[in-house]
Amino acid sequence: MNKEFYATEISVSHDEQTLTINWADGHRSVYSLDGIRRACPCVECAGGHDNMGRPADPAIFNESPRQKWTITQMQESGNYAMQIFWGDGHDSGIYRWEYLRQLCPIENKQSPAAG
Repeated sequence: MNKEFYATEISVSHDEQTLTINWADGHRSVYSLDGIRRACPCVECAGGHDNMGRPADPAIFNESPRQKWTITQMQESGNYAMQIFWGDGHDSGIYRWEYLRQLCPIENKQSPAAG
């Protein structure tokens, strides 16, 4: 597995409304929870099967949050992804590590929106 796509540590700050991933290659990604939720790759959030696999626009991390979010649980899905369980009951998004790295606001020279 490419070290660029392997998460070594994941943390959530509900106070700061951020999800932080430390990657095996030493990079650190900080995402707004609102951006991560809006980038959910599930069929419902993506707008149908035809849109699945298309990356979300990383610019969503520059937008003001629409609301505050709570993550109740995260679990690894195989060695390629993680599933996020949201406070509103949504849990069908499987976020591939490569997808999350593509969205990295830091690598896209953008800052996560704070709420």
